[in-house]
Amino acid sequence: MFRGVFTALITPFRDGRVDDDALANLIEFQIQEGISGLVPCGTTGESATLTHAEHRHVIEVCLRQVKGRVPVIAGTGSNSTAETIELTRFAQQAGAAGALLITPYYNKPTQEGLFQHYQAVADAVELPLVLYNVPGRTGVDMLPHTVARLAHHPRIVAIKEATANMERASIILEQSAGSITLFSGDDATFLPFLAVGGEGVISVSANIAPDQMVELWRQFRKGDLTASRRIHTRLLEINRLLFCETNPIPVKAAAAMMGLCGPEIRLPLTPLAEHLREPLRQAMHRIGLTTK
Repeated sequence: MFRGVFTALITPFRDGRVDDDALANLIEFQIQEGISGLVPCGTTGESATLTHAEHRHVIEVCLRQVKGRVPVIAGTGSNSTAETIELTRFAQQAGAAGALLITPYYNKPTQEGLFQHYQAVADAVELPLVLYNVPGRTGVDMLPHTVARLAHHPRIVAIKEATANMERASIILEQSAGSITLFSGDDATFLPFLAVGGEGVISVSANIAPDQMVELWRQFRKGDLTASRRIHTRLLEINRLLFCETNPIPVKAAAAMMGLCGPEIRLPLTPLAEHLREPLRQAMHRIGLTTK
């Protein structure tokens, strides 16, 4: 159902509010560069510091600007099952193509708790759901056997696996018998992820280099491994630097350097450390990105 390069959209702010104009321009940039789809209100979109009203607003702005040209998978996950259901129902009513659901953070549910959480959301909506496993941020790791159990639900169609573990990716596909689509949640291992059976990426780097992420995907799909490896290697430095501080600090700084949005970020995240700005800028120049 979903495949290719989906951008984990940043949320531009101006004077403490969502910058609708910058968000609309960023979305146009993404679509013009050939992106497969968009994911607003995920980790990269600073969903943890959006109010509920802002969360809904960002989804609405995104859907209004996209006008059905690419699928929008709205981030609607929470550490509360009831809240997740509420946000996911809103995304469904607003016209999203799907919803991205992070594992409940801080609570540290058991594997059975994870299963029941996702099962409850899937039973409550009529929307394709993408699981999201990023244990480095949430404190909980959804194991392959739990993913395989959930893959039987007709509305659970994919998983964003952000462990950068190729063995884990292979085990998920094996245990789910290929009944769930595998998305990489780690830009630096996008190509290896494809090699073991992944069908795409939900990408931070695509905020600033969507054309290059898309080209890597296209070359791999064509079977040109030499070309896809060349792009993979060219992007290694920028992919590393975009995680030199907590995401989305570096990518938001990079987008501001390109004039895509302002540099504003919300506490408790802080602007990129000054000593990291020039290395980031130079890495961007080396892959052809123009900065101000």
